[in-house]
Amino acid sequence: MVIGGDGYCGWATALHLSARGYTVSIVDNLVRRQYDLQLGLDTLTPIASAHQRVRTWGEVSGKHIELQIGDICDWGFLEEVFTSFKPDAVVHFGEQRSAPYSMIDRARAVYTQQNNVIGTINVMFAIKELAPECHLVKLGTMGEYGTPNIDIEEGFITINHKGRTDTLPFPKQASSFYHLSKVHDSHNIHFATKTWKLAATDLNQGIVYGVKTEETDADRRLINRFDYDGVFGTALNRFVVQAAVGHPLTVYGKGGQTRGFLDIRDTVRCVQLAIDNPADRGEMRVYNQFTEQFSVNDIAGIVQKAGSKVGLDVQIQSVPNPRVEAEEHYYNAQHTKLMSLGLEPHLLGDNIIDSLLNFAIEYKERIDKDLIKPAVNFRETGSRSATMKAAVSS
Repeated sequence: MVIGGDGYCGWATALHLSARGYTVSIVDNLVRRQYDLQLGLDTLTPIASAHQRVRTWGEVSGKHIELQIGDICDWGFLEEVFTSFKPDAVVHFGEQRSAPYSMIDRARAVYTQQNNVIGTINVMFAIKELAPECHLVKLGTMGEYGTPNIDIEEGFITINHKGRTDTLPFPKQASSFYHLSKVHDSHNIHFATKTWKLAATDLNQGIVYGVKTEETDADRRLINRFDYDGVFGTALNRFVVQAAVGHPLTVYGKGGQTRGFLDIRDTVRCVQLAIDNPADRGEMRVYNQFTEQFSVNDIAGIVQKAGSKVGLDVQIQSVPNPRVEAEEHYYNAQHTKLMSLGLEPHLLGDNIIDSLLNFAIEYKERIDKDLIKPAVNFRETGSRSATMKAAVSS
């Protein structure tokens, strides 16, 4: 069962697993598409409806993916799909996944916490009562850790304090209401594994890039999302689009913000590795899911270099940072566990950037330059609705 299977990571994962012989059911309320309608956003790549995607996959591959449309915060719906599908593993992507979205206004901060935390609690109750042998593979985020001035371990850290030693969850320093919802999820899952003996793997994922996997590239109707706006787009996606339209690459602040990155092809492989090597009952494993570390300045430089190769005059411009975060800091996160299970990473090379630039150039007419400006200022989040100014900076 892939919850959130119509989203960016979920769609690629569902196809990857189906292609390799797993029986797949997508569970999704299609709300990611609603966010775009609310805020006036759109994916750069034109994506088909969820129903058309699934039908196309059946035509192309000869394999069937079940599609269940509904909200996992609705216990009755979730109970029904669990009872009918009887999952051996649940891959849970089904959460509001944007930090800026969670900081638009009070209503979206509350929605993000309710949707993410309650949805995950419902999934854990469904496993406990309806599929106790089921393995939960939950998408977390490296953003839970923040940017501590020590190495980031994979989920847990051994501490020696006043002559005593214990292994404890690594400290969390979330930087948005979205990231805080992920922290709450991690604590709730840790509690449930101890109390109910659930089996869970928490994948603290870095920033994902790329559009193509082997499966999404099989037919144009299977194409994945490419978000470039200031709410859901990543810095890399934004830079690629800016380069394509001749807009300076907008680096937030000093640009020293450093994060883990990985290719979408590695995301789907990591999920499969977690499924194929499940946690034990009563165990919560944490894997840091990324393959390389880059600063924002690093990424801007890589895009600038790639753009110059295809004749683009790419400029870099520092703009005031709409987020509240350290702009220069130490960052060294461990990420060996998935490698030890057999992950062979696709690293960020010229061919990947070239591919993304080609996508941006191919769909250039779909680019709205207003959407690539920072529009959500974390310091100004208020109780009044900010829908009209959330996507486009005034």
